[in-house]
Amino acid sequence: MPPPSSDKSDSKRQRALPIPKDSEGVTPFTPDSSIASDVIPSPNCGERKNGRQPDMILLHYTGMPEVEAAITKLCTTGSDVSAHYIVLEDGRIVQSVPEAKRAWHAGTSSWAGEEDINSCSIGIEIANRGHEWGYPDFPSRQIAAVIALCRGIMLRRTIPPHRVLGHSDVAPARKKDPGEKFPWHSLANSGVGHWVQPAPIKSGRSLKLGSIGDDVRDMQKALAKYGYGVPISGKFDGTTMEVVTAFQRHFRPARVDGIADHSTLLTLGALLASLPTEAAAR
Repeated sequence: MPPPSSDKSDSKRQRALPIPKDSEGVTPFTPDSSIASDVIPSPNCGERKNGRQPDMILLHYTGMPEVEAAITKLCTTGSDVSAHYIVLEDGRIVQSVPEAKRAWHAGTSSWAGEEDINSCSIGIEIANRGHEWGYPDFPSRQIAAVIALCRGIMLRRTIPPHRVLGHSDVAPARKKDPGEKFPWHSLANSGVGHWVQPAPIKSGRSLKLGSIGDDVRDMQKALAKYGYGVPISGKFDGTTMEVVTAFQRHFRPARVDGIADHSTLLTLGALLASLPTEAAAR
């Protein structure tokens, strides 16, 4: 019988991670999280603007076929991207940027009127090929690691659950990650993220591209109150459709079509009603 270390899944789990050349020139640091197994420093970071302290966690997927290539990209000068943490499929956690620093993961984005999301957030990249490469399910071991990592950050940084968001929430016109397969409900069951049971999908009247009127305006106001960057015009335009699609990816993933049906609107209303008073008042 071969030794346990020769098991294919175990060897994959323990595979060596790449150390990009640019990481070798970056001052090493002690990981902020006790469950981070590796530190691979990225040169792509800076100071948070105006001393802004992070009060948001932003979740991404890597969107590349191989995690090794993703780590190399996130830790190489000139790529202009980075994240504080990378969570591998096997549950290992790599830290690349100290939490006190501003990583470059959000890009052009906004939430609750704030546009410099990099300065107010901690970015976590979750190894997954993404929509362009088959979009596999997230392994349970990986999700358990994401939950543990987020819980630690939330405690250290006093981050409320409703400030744990996806990249698509803050950049609905550009991003789909972490996507409709990401188990937000599992995270919420562990106190990570804001969630309500989505309302059942039923036939009936809906708001969609081209709809005009007070119902559209009320929906836009509700989405904006939750935090989404959407114009309040009373017209269901392309931007509104992108925001509705992003909302569905996160909160009503059973059908992601950009049409604000009764289920979508009820789920949005339930989320707003369950927000902490201080958050809903913003």
